[in-house]
Amino acid sequence: MTPVAAERSGDRERLLRQLGVATATLLLVATTVAGVHVATTGAAPKVVKVAAPPVVPTTLPPPSPTTVPPPQVSPTTATAAPHGSIPTYAAPGSAANGTVGIWYEYPLVLPVIGQQPGWLQVRVPERPNGKTAWVQSSDVTLSSTPYRIVVTLSTETLRVFKSGYQTLAFPAGIGLPATPTPPGHFFVTVQVPPPSPGYGPFVISTSGHSEAITSWEGMGDALIAIHGPINSYADGRIGATGTRISNGCIRLHDSDLAQLATIPAGTPVDIVA
Repeated sequence: MTPVAAERSGDRERLLRQLGVATATLLLVATTVAGVHVATTGAAPKVVKVAAPPVVPTTLPPPSPTTVPPPQVSPTTATAAPHGSIPTYAAPGSAANGTVGIWYEYPLVLPVIGQQPGWLQVRVPERPNGKTAWVQSSDVTLSSTPYRIVVTLSTETLRVFKSGYQTLAFPAGIGLPATPTPPGHFFVTVQVPPPSPGYGPFVISTSGHSEAITSWEGMGDALIAIHGPINSYADGRIGATGTRISNGCIRLHDSDLAQLATIPAGTPVDIVA
């Protein structure tokens, strides 16, 4: 055997011995990880069971609940749409004492504030402010509105709530001291086209009436409405904080008023101090 061949032969033997050690180590590692120890000594490998480590269940802390503030106002208001002009009653079962359902030739939707079997107590758009009546439930179609308008006189603001949460807030022009905007619980009676551009894109009439004016410009009544600023001077006065400028109505910037277009008839309008 040549020296080179002998050297190569020795190298091969050393390599085989190293491979044998490495193979045994790999087998030991692989079988230990699997939970079984394989003894590689001797002619036949011997399998020895190794107890697997106990499984410790992982207990995750419960998720933190999302904190949702409670609604600021009632999330919905039940409403009743009369089937035309229907009789009203001072109390369930009493004699009819009036009618409700058509308001200046527009059909009404009335907020429901009480009920008894077969009867509903509703707000009506008549003087005195805050007047209510009973109607038979068979004379109306029930529904609901998620909206509410709140006018705060002390801060000269109008806020809109949907499903109990405030969604809009605007500066408002309210009544002058001599012709104040009356506080009370009212509702949207109808949305009508503006009589002139100064009133904005539309006028929202409410069930409220002025308590300082009995007949505005010979109309026979003085309704409280929500409309535009009338002129640029009033628009500037309303500004970003509101002002006292009207004969009792609530005036808004045209762009703010436009955002009330989807508020339906029957929506409560609370005017508070």
